[in-house]
Amino acid sequence: MIRSVNIYVCLIARVMLMLTVGGQCLLWNGDLFDLKRILNNSSQVELNLKLFESSNKGKKKPLLVALAASITSAIFVCGTCCYFLWRRNLREKGILRKKKFREMLLSESATNLAKPEHSSNKGQEKKSDIELKFFELHDLKVATDNFSLDNKLGEGGFGAVFKGQLPDGQQIAVKRLSTQSRQGISEFKTEALLIAKLQHRNLVRFFGCCVEDEEKMLIYEYMPNKSLDYFIFDESRKSLLDWKKRHEIIIGIARGILYLHQDSRLKIIHRDLKPSNILLDEDMNPKISDFGTARIFSGNQNEAKTLRVVGTYAYMSPEYALAGLFSVKSDVFSFGVMVLEVISGKKNRISHDSDSPPNLIRQAWELWNDGMAFELIDPTIVDSCTNEEVLRCIQIGLLCLHIDAAHRPTMSSILFMLSNEATVPSPKQPLITLTSKLNTTETTSSSINEVTITAPDVR
Repeated sequence: MIRSVNIYVCLIARVMLMLTVGGQCLLWNGDLFDLKRILNNSSQVELNLKLFESSNKGKKKPLLVALAASITSAIFVCGTCCYFLWRRNLREKGILRKKKFREMLLSESATNLAKPEHSSNKGQEKKSDIELKFFELHDLKVATDNFSLDNKLGEGGFGAVFKGQLPDGQQIAVKRLSTQSRQGISEFKTEALLIAKLQHRNLVRFFGCCVEDEEKMLIYEYMPNKSLDYFIFDESRKSLLDWKKRHEIIIGIARGILYLHQDSRLKIIHRDLKPSNILLDEDMNPKISDFGTARIFSGNQNEAKTLRVVGTYAYMSPEYALAGLFSVKSDVFSFGVMVLEVISGKKNRISHDSDSPPNLIRQAWELWNDGMAFELIDPTIVDSCTNEEVLRCIQIGLLCLHIDAAHRPTMSSILFMLSNEATVPSPKQPLITLTSKLNTTETTSSSINEVTITAPDVR
């Protein structure tokens, strides 16, 4: 490169000499250095040239610098191109994956997703009936301050729930499915599609979902007073719910279940009714939530069977826990357990230890049978409750726990008995020794506790 420059300079110098010395061309073969003086008989021309030194040492250094710069520039350009191509490819794959999942959600009816085994296809709704709003991940990050711990409301087997606020001021609760969650894609689809069809004052309001990158989230209305178990099982907070409010909560839950079983467009079995799935709004009105394990029945279907028993053991009906049979009466049983818990402020704890205290069902039945049902009542509501009203509720709760599903009342009759002074039938002894009848595995930290039926041991 340097040698070529020297050659060009020499040629220019020769032309200039030809013009200044009368067209004569003076040639030399020596190396060119900084100064050269050329003399002529008629005139003297002095040509000063500043040239690069043509030694090997002088040539190598600029060449190496130029070569290194060229290689560095090439690597930088190639790396930048590869990075942007990778990001573009990744973005396109993410958009495609999100698009496919959205199309899958919108193309499948909730009936197909939640259909129990051996059920018919009757009663399915048109695909156009499904209205599902999709949120962008970026917007949810902004709403929840990038899912900060300060906005975390709680956590279960599905993942964490975060409080957020949309640009219009609407407060939301974002249920973020964990990658390690036991609640799989089937439960996610069921809940997203199913609850999008349901609207009732005693059901939590669903806003939409987010499916982006590896994230799967469900967006609900924000419930400022958390869940029912947050109050009734806490010694410092249970006094905040007097009997009047607890009675209203019991009736509200009954109305919500009746809507699911009878009054909605779909006949829905929740299968995981419990206080932690009953949320409370600013006025302490109850709203049923968590429909990941719900199932839909066709109009003429009354019962279904499954090999995968899901739910929470303490609230399971005997036929469901032992044989996988479920129906609307399975939810009735769960409602009965909750009624006793709301009245007593105690959990229905399940234990395999024969020396442990009796569970709530057994305790309630024995007190009722001995004419001492008042001892079941939470001491914090004794002064605020009406004896006749609370005893009626205990009696209804025990009716819901009948060992034979056919003899349990329907939610419509339960609501009628709760709201009126109608005669309530005498309850029969419930199954109070279910813990000894099957081997189970249960994960108490999860909101979806699977019970694997291995070998029922009837004694």
